[in-house]
Amino acid sequence: MPHTPNTSAIPGLPSPDRLPALRRRIQAVLIATQILGGLGIAIGVALAAVLAKDVSGTEALSGLASTATVAGPALLAMPLASLMARRGRRGGLVLAYLVGAFGAGVVVLGSVLGSFPLLLAGLVGFGAGSSANLAARFAAADLAEPDRRARAISTVVWATTIGAVLGPNVAAPAGRSVSGLGIPAAAGPFVWASGVFVVAAVTVALLLRPDPLLTARALAGPEEAEDADGRSLKAGLRAVRASSRARLALVTVAGSHTAMVSIMSMTPVALSHHGADIRLIGLVISGHIAGMYAFSPVMGWLSDRLGRLTVIGLAVALISTAALLAGTAGAGHGQVALGLFVLGLGWSAGLVSGSALLTDSVPQAARAAVQGLSDFIMNTSAGLGGLAAGLIVSQAGYGWLNVVGACLLLPMTVLVLRGALRRA
Repeated sequence: MPHTPNTSAIPGLPSPDRLPALRRRIQAVLIATQILGGLGIAIGVALAAVLAKDVSGTEALSGLASTATVAGPALLAMPLASLMARRGRRGGLVLAYLVGAFGAGVVVLGSVLGSFPLLLAGLVGFGAGSSANLAARFAAADLAEPDRRARAISTVVWATTIGAVLGPNVAAPAGRSVSGLGIPAAAGPFVWASGVFVVAAVTVALLLRPDPLLTARALAGPEEAEDADGRSLKAGLRAVRASSRARLALVTVAGSHTAMVSIMSMTPVALSHHGADIRLIGLVISGHIAGMYAFSPVMGWLSDRLGRLTVIGLAVALISTAALLAGTAGAGHGQVALGLFVLGLGWSAGLVSGSALLTDSVPQAARAAVQGLSDFIMNTSAGLGGLAAGLIVSQAGYGWLNVVGACLLLPMTVLVLRGALRRA
C-alpha cells in the first residue's frame, strides 16, 4: 500500500486538506521575493559596466563587471546547496539575499574609494544575490504536485519579469537620490539594490513558514525526513550518476544557459558594429528578456502536459533557430532582434523543463544537493562561455559564435534522442 504520512504526529505539519492553501501561500511569498530579487539585480546590472569603467578609468576593464556578477552565484551555489540540504530553503534564501546586500554595499564603498579590486569583490557578492532567485524555482517545486511541478517552477521564474523590467527604469532615480552624499551617481542603484535585498531577506525570514523543503521531506515519510546521509553533496553526486534523466536535466540546464549567455553577451557588440545605437540595442535586449521570462508559464504548462523530454527538444529547436537567425543577420537589425527573442524562449524552455526533470529524477533527500550542483554547473559554464564568446567574436566573428552556441546543444540532442528511443 502507498505510504500515507501521519501528519498529526509531526508538530506544525499541515493536514492533507490544508496543503493546497499552503502551496498557494508559499508560492505567493516566493513570487514576491522573486520580484524583489529581480529588481535588485536589474537595478545594479544596468550600470555595473559603467561604474567599472568610471572607477578603472578604461573601457578595457569594464567587461570584468559582468564576469564578476556571474562568478558570484557560481561561488555560492554549492555552499548554499549544503546549507539548504541541512537546514531547509528559508535559511539559504535569507543568506543569499544578505550576501547580495553586503556585496552591493561593498560596490558602493569601492566606488567612493576609487578601488577597482574592491569594486569587483563587491560585484561578486552582489551577483551572489541572484542565487536566491535561482534557488527559489526549486523551492516552488518542493510542495508542488508532480503533474504541476513545471508550472510551479515556471510561475516563480515568470515573476522575475516584473523586477527585470522595473530595474533599469529606476536606475536613473536611484543615481539622483545619492547626489550630495559623496557617492557617484552610477553607484546609486547599488544603494537601492542593497535595501531591496534586505527587504527580500526579511520577507523570506518572516513569511516562508513552514519551510517548504523540510515540509516536503516530512510529508514523504520518516525515512526521508531522517535521512541525513542522503542529503550530502556526495549523495547528490551518487544520485546523478544513478539517473540518466538527472544527467540529461543537468546537461539541458547548463547547455541552454551557456548558449544563451554566450550569444546574448556579444549581441550588443555585433549590433554596434552594424550601426545600431544604444536605444536600439536596449530594445533588442528587452525583447530577449521578455522571451526569457514572460512566456515561462507556457513552457511550464507544456512540460507538464506534453512531458519534459518534448519541451527539452523544443528548447533545442528554438535555440538552434535563434542561432541561425542571429548568426546570418548581418546588418539586419530586425532579424537579430527576432533571433534574440527566440533565444530567450529557448532558454526558458530549457530551464523550466530541465529543472522539473531534475527534481523528478532524484530522491527527495538528495534534491537540494543536486539542485545546487545544477546551479553551480550552469553558472560556471556560462561564465566560461561568456569569456570564450569575446575571443570567438574577435577572432572569427559573431556568425561563428552562433555556430558554436548551436553546437553546445549537441549533447542535449543526443541524450533526448536516446531517452525517446528507450521510451519507444
